[in-house]
Amino acid sequence: MPTLSELRNGLKAGEYDAALSELYKDLTAAKRRIQRLIELFSDDFGDGGAEVSLFSSPGRTEIGGNHTDHNNGRVLAGAIGLDTLGLACLNDEPAIRLHSVGFSKNTVNIETLSPDEGGSTSDRLIRGVCAGFARAMLPYGGFNAVTQSDVPSGSGLSSSAAFENLVGTILGHLYGQGGMDAAALAGIGNFAENIFIQKPSGLMDQTASAVGGLSLMDFENPEKPRVETIPFDLPGHTMIITGPIGSHADLTPEYAAIPQEMRKVAWALGSDTMRGVSPERFTAALPSLMTSLPGRALLRAYHFLCENERALQQADALKTGKFEEFLRLVNDSGRSSYMYLQNVVTQEEQGLGVALALSESLLFGRGAQRVHGGGFAGTIQAYVPDDLADAYKSGMEAVFGVGSCLVICIRKQGVVKVI
Repeated sequence: MPTLSELRNGLKAGEYDAALSELYKDLTAAKRRIQRLIELFSDDFGDGGAEVSLFSSPGRTEIGGNHTDHNNGRVLAGAIGLDTLGLACLNDEPAIRLHSVGFSKNTVNIETLSPDEGGSTSDRLIRGVCAGFARAMLPYGGFNAVTQSDVPSGSGLSSSAAFENLVGTILGHLYGQGGMDAAALAGIGNFAENIFIQKPSGLMDQTASAVGGLSLMDFENPEKPRVETIPFDLPGHTMIITGPIGSHADLTPEYAAIPQEMRKVAWALGSDTMRGVSPERFTAALPSLMTSLPGRALLRAYHFLCENERALQQADALKTGKFEEFLRLVNDSGRSSYMYLQNVVTQEEQGLGVALALSESLLFGRGAQRVHGGGFAGTIQAYVPDDLADAYKSGMEAVFGVGSCLVICIRKQGVVKVI
């Protein structure tokens, strides 16, 4: 591991260009980001002889499997080219001192790892990751770090999962024997999110960020998910995310209701989750279910059964080069989320529905579109023919603001130690 001075000189000499080129298309911009982290680290912790390491943790995009992972279903998702960078070194204190560019400094006492300790969201996630390490009987301890993220917060691209995986990877490298198993790392990040900030998410976000590339993930056994790498090519098309549209504030109950309602249907059919329910069993039981459960819960269960199978069909279409079939399935997923899952609008939030309507009008019956991720007030995902890409972005940004459209590429590497 280099000292801060050695890292600074190595960057200027091009010593790390090969490693950085594996992750970033714009090498100059990447080196500029790292130089900024070096200066921030020097300001916060001094420019002494401490050895430092550089880590990169990507955000993620969901391709298929909308709200299926939290009921042990299948998901198609991938790491993206936007990431959270972290520069870190050991300290000799029972504390993690972390400063993210644009935010206040975090100092977290890791001798007490209770979810009730409070603090900022970052404080609680740091504490939660450490608690996950303690729970798994893995070594952990204090470190100093500075971070910078180009994963937009609230964008539906999982800036929180990128942050959780970054903290876990720093601990794994500084206190363990190197990188952690991706499933174990994802499980710890998901534990931190579920317990320490009370966000009822599934395992997709952390797993996609940890694994890298595009993967078909099967969470039938959440402790040992099956992960298959899937080739991802978009011939003649660009993937564009638009958002965030509206605010996620106070919408946690809306998100929490989705897995809860699905499970109520599963429980009525003798299963813990919808993964244990077959379409035939669900259909046969509908007459009795209609008298005992709300219609929305039944529609959401129906969405799960269709979407769980659709994620597998999308993966097969990509593997066999049937791109038009893939686009058809994307549109089917979007319609199912809107009609059956009902995670596009709330009484207060209608912007996502407007975005989907505008996107449809700008695509002229070509490409594909769907709600992306959690929904309600987040983002939409569109596969835009290249000849329409500029006009599409202009049309969407005219309504939702300059910079609301992001061109997304799948990144091969998951969370990684770079230097």
